[in-house]
Amino acid sequence: MTEECWIPAGKAADLHEKGKLVFRKGGKQILVLQTGDRLFAVNNRCPHQGYPLSEGHMSDDCRLTCNWHNWKFDLDSGETVVGGDQLRSYAVKIEGEAILVDLADPDRTAAQSRALDNLYACFHRYEYDRMGRELARFKAAGGNYARAVGEMINRCYLQFEYGMSHAFAAAADWLALTEKYEAEGRDDAALVTALEAVSHFAWDSQRYDGFPYADRVEPFEAEKFLAAVEAENEAEAVALMNGALAEGLSYAELRPVLARAALAHYNDFGHSAIYVVKAGQLLDRIGADYLAPVLRTMVRSLVYARREDLIPEFRAYGPALEGWSQSGEALSVGELWAKPANRILEAIASSAMAEKELYQLLFAALVRNLLHFDTDLAARTRNKITDNVDWLDFTHGLTFSNAVRHLCEETPELWPQGLLQMACFAGRNAGYLDRDLDVTAWKVPEAAAFLAQAHDFLLDHGLPEPIVSCHILKTLLALEEEMAAFPGAGWTGEALAAFNRFLAIPVRRRHSLRTARQSLEFTAKE
Repeated sequence: MTEECWIPAGKAADLHEKGKLVFRKGGKQILVLQTGDRLFAVNNRCPHQGYPLSEGHMSDDCRLTCNWHNWKFDLDSGETVVGGDQLRSYAVKIEGEAILVDLADPDRTAAQSRALDNLYACFHRYEYDRMGRELARFKAAGGNYARAVGEMINRCYLQFEYGMSHAFAAAADWLALTEKYEAEGRDDAALVTALEAVSHFAWDSQRYDGFPYADRVEPFEAEKFLAAVEAENEAEAVALMNGALAEGLSYAELRPVLARAALAHYNDFGHSAIYVVKAGQLLDRIGADYLAPVLRTMVRSLVYARREDLIPEFRAYGPALEGWSQSGEALSVGELWAKPANRILEAIASSAMAEKELYQLLFAALVRNLLHFDTDLAARTRNKITDNVDWLDFTHGLTFSNAVRHLCEETPELWPQGLLQMACFAGRNAGYLDRDLDVTAWKVPEAAAFLAQAHDFLLDHGLPEPIVSCHILKTLLALEEEMAAFPGAGWTGEALAAFNRFLAIPVRRRHSLRTARQSLEFTAKE
């Protein structure tokens, strides 16, 4: 409990005459209201947009209305009847001729808890601005942004029908920036990144019902877990992971087996491997208290992951993995970057190059893919559904590669799977390239300045869908990590040019005419 702090607010006679008065103290504006023999003291600034409640209307049943947007506050219960944010109230009394208001700060623990409750209340209607205000209140009460993210995960993770989404992966990167900006004293930038993390969870879980996980607990065995994921048996896989939690296993101890599950197939357009890495980075920031919800969503996403090595385009993946020999010749980017999947897979499986050399070779090919993406194809209105491509099809090759390096450095026996799946990304991009594109205009003369500008862009990107902004974020941070891991790499210039072009040419998110034409053509064949 905080100590009381009674402050004179005015004369009782003035309040009796007018029914209300406003006083200012320490940057605050406090509105004191009287109706009959009842007294109320509240913030004069409406918690919505700050308009003066002294210009509002007080009803006989003690409801105060803000006339700007018709928000209504029940002063008896303290609840917001119409609107969102809660209105702060204060203890008030009359002693003699003086009105006294207690301006003591609320208990910090209680204030944090209330802010977290209110933050989660924003999720249902995706109230982005209010999420920002509630995060600011949480921080002002001594809260930590990473904890706010963890608490929101704990409250909403059951609403993810198919398990982990980009929100989890992006949160790891947003929180890395939050930590950086707080260390630099950039409070506004730190709030932006925390808000982007939280609001993505709100977007992805919005209005979904709960999808519970199995409560059963089985002793954790790695091979049994891998078999359950392979059989797409969520209940069994979750029961085994519940066993791992009961045994006190850490995420670091579980990551190698999760990596094996993620790379057991060319899984889910690379999401599985990315999520395994990012989940660990996320937990490093929000803490092990949130291990259970992160692990369970991770397991569910592995079970539901589509296995693209089973479709014709990547049918050569299995034989390439089985025939991995590293007995052939050295390769060059020029040989690989625009070839179809089967030819790249065959070349990589038989190359005599070391794993890290192959990794850099494939990364360079994927960088060149991104740089030479034919953006005219993304704007077409007459093409097959299978040829619907955009920038995000290309950025995934780089973010997946970054995940492969992390996982395979920790578990080296997975290099063949990781490298061949990178080759799948390069092969699938081959049909959508402008090989003759003049890239001169996209070259970046000063890397540090350009990267700083890219980070600044993320603080005010103006993009409504988090799926787009999070891919810009993840691609930027993946590139920075790879540049740090391989200083002076030959692909650096092309990587910066590719990201420059990606930022400059917007991702087209709605294709009305294309959708209509494809719908008519598709249903005509039913």
